[in-house]
Amino acid sequence: MEVTVRELGPADAAELLAMQHRLDEESAFMLLEPGERKRTVAQVETMISEYRDSPNSLLIGAESAGQLAGYLSAGGGKANRIRHSAYLVTGVLSRYQSMGIGAALFRELDAWAGRTGMVRLELTVMVHNERAIALYKKNGFEIEGLKKKSLKVNGVWVDEYYMGRILETD
Repeated sequence: MEVTVRELGPADAAELLAMQHRLDEESAFMLLEPGERKRTVAQVETMISEYRDSPNSLLIGAESAGQLAGYLSAGGGKANRIRHSAYLVTGVLSRYQSMGIGAALFRELDAWAGRTGMVRLELTVMVHNERAIALYKKNGFEIEGLKKKSLKVNGVWVDEYYMGRILETD
């Protein structure tokens, strides 16, 4: 299976939004529950443009056979004191998991981080999401802390790990 990773543009808004809705339906590991995502295509177009216009943010998608299979966003800090860091969100549709798409997204993230001089990448992940934790650790992320009762999923409290990766130190 050939995978292409590329920066998303406003023309990808409808497909990205549809994929995010599918992810909400098929995975309890995403933040939003099914039906909770209320953005319109126009709002997603604006959000994509804002990512493209930001020097410390990135929004990329992975395609297989012309279909969007996964995405990764790195939202850079807006305040001067945190412009060196970005918060990550990623999702891969279930039918494309274990095919190297996550690894491909993180390779592109690494190239972007090197070009832009990012110093810190960070994310949160549910403590029982073992596949995602393994992917993040494989890509140099470390568990930095525990966020207790961070989420309530299907009526059950879920803890999250704070994970981070330092790319450059002074």
